[in-house]
Amino acid sequence: MNRHWLTSYPEGVPHEIDPEQFRSLNQLLEDSFRKNASKPFSVCMDRWMSYAQLDDLSSALGAWLQSLGLEPGARVAIMLPNIPQFAVTMAAVLRAGYTCVNVNPLYTARELEHQLKDSGATTIVILENFAGTLAEVVERTPVKNIVMASMGDLLGFWYGAWITFAVRHLAKLVPAYKLPLGDGRTVTTFSQAVADGAKRSLAPAQSNLDSIAFLQYTGGTTGLSKGAVLTHRNIVAAILQAEAWFTPALRRIGDVSTTNNIAALPLYHIFALTLCLLTMRWGAHLTLVPNPRDFGKFIEVLKKRPFHLLPGVNTLFNALLQHPQFKTVDFSSLCVSQAGGMAASAGTAKQWLQVTGCPMIEGWGMSETCAIGTNNPVTNREFTGTIGLPLPSIELAIKGEDGNSLAPGESGEICIRGPQVMTGYYRQPDENEKAFTRDGFMRTGDIGIMDERGYTKIVDRKKDMIIVSGFNVFPNELENVISLCPGVVECAAIGIADDKQGEAIKVFVVKNDPTLTEDDVSAYCKQHFTGYKRPKYIEFRDDLPKSNVGKILRRELRAAA
Repeated sequence: MNRHWLTSYPEGVPHEIDPEQFRSLNQLLEDSFRKNASKPFSVCMDRWMSYAQLDDLSSALGAWLQSLGLEPGARVAIMLPNIPQFAVTMAAVLRAGYTCVNVNPLYTARELEHQLKDSGATTIVILENFAGTLAEVVERTPVKNIVMASMGDLLGFWYGAWITFAVRHLAKLVPAYKLPLGDGRTVTTFSQAVADGAKRSLAPAQSNLDSIAFLQYTGGTTGLSKGAVLTHRNIVAAILQAEAWFTPALRRIGDVSTTNNIAALPLYHIFALTLCLLTMRWGAHLTLVPNPRDFGKFIEVLKKRPFHLLPGVNTLFNALLQHPQFKTVDFSSLCVSQAGGMAASAGTAKQWLQVTGCPMIEGWGMSETCAIGTNNPVTNREFTGTIGLPLPSIELAIKGEDGNSLAPGESGEICIRGPQVMTGYYRQPDENEKAFTRDGFMRTGDIGIMDERGYTKIVDRKKDMIIVSGFNVFPNELENVISLCPGVVECAAIGIADDKQGEAIKVFVVKNDPTLTEDDVSAYCKQHFTGYKRPKYIEFRDDLPKSNVGKILRRELRAAA
């Protein structure tokens, strides 16, 4: 196809990348670990981890996992926030020849149960803060091996012990739980697993570029999340694409391995996960922010040392701007303010540039594309209001309902093809049939327009997906669960504009119990949904608008709202 966007590429950005230069993602990681052994990889709560330590710890944990006798490609769930244990576990799972299944630590029991069942995960590495949720469902899942991490495990003996004590007994962030240990189920502490594995040798994994590296779960139109199958080739390609695209912005730094990249977005999310892997590729280091919602402490972290790459969603940038201490941060080293996960607003971008002197660079991607799709040139000095250009080795087509590509300036569905695009959804043949066109493009559900220079602007969404602070929420999932609330006859969920979250969820409810209140529905949602999926607005109605075949017309509800 005519890739006319290549003429708009910044100087020095290659048109193609070659994932075949690596046998697997493991080779890319292990090459970096050895090359950068003496350099810092991460800092969390002022405690540093070097690449040599990451190498040793992940090798030990990987050897321990192998001692369990798991079959090649076995799925290992990772339910951890932004703490050093995440990178160690991720690298261990991959190096041992298994598949990472990233899990949102804030999942409710219902959400966790579905993901563990669907992925077939037999092992989980989880922070003890969230063990209570696992305890509710573990007997109904395939999980047999539980690795229990504590907050202070990798923060040094004395300091780590103090942090774990404070989290458990002062902050009381570890609710009481009791894990059922019948049916061959075992629990091992993270520290013990690493110690036992250190006595063993990590057997080389037989993974290749076609092996599955991650099952990255994303929302589903059926109301249940689906696992995007991301191979070693997909991930390697995404790393190389990101490296090619971001390097021009860091030329003034000289050596990219000296950069400090801020990991405030959750590492289980594909956006931050890609940043983590790119950091490893560069031999740079991550500043881990376990709780970015504490903006005061987050800003204090930013003030401690120069930082160069700050990824975020529009709501994160906006919240930082509203904090009175944010203007006291030194932004002189900031090279890239990367916006993604949701639409970036021109107002936030304008204010961000005024305060930091660094323009917000908007991009677009999906879990299904390893977060990589399009991006504005990182050399830009102003906000464009578009999602930018396709990255190296990526083809973007705007297609009509007949599947044919449209001319520049015409609106249609954004479809994408490239080495970083998933191979399909895990065990979802019907969904895969719908997801790809006959010529190999993945349908995204977003409606966009590409101009003559190759820049694309999203104008609508084909799907009814709601994006709350960068997280995808699908109305069907909400409606399926809320419809089970006692007193609810039927319901419909939509997204409405919200200054803080991008979109907020509004649910329309028809009830048959006159005593049912908004507070009752809200409490039910709190029990069954993680925070960003809970409706902000609840409205009772006598009936809902429907088509002649009985389908609820969400577009009419959106128009009314």
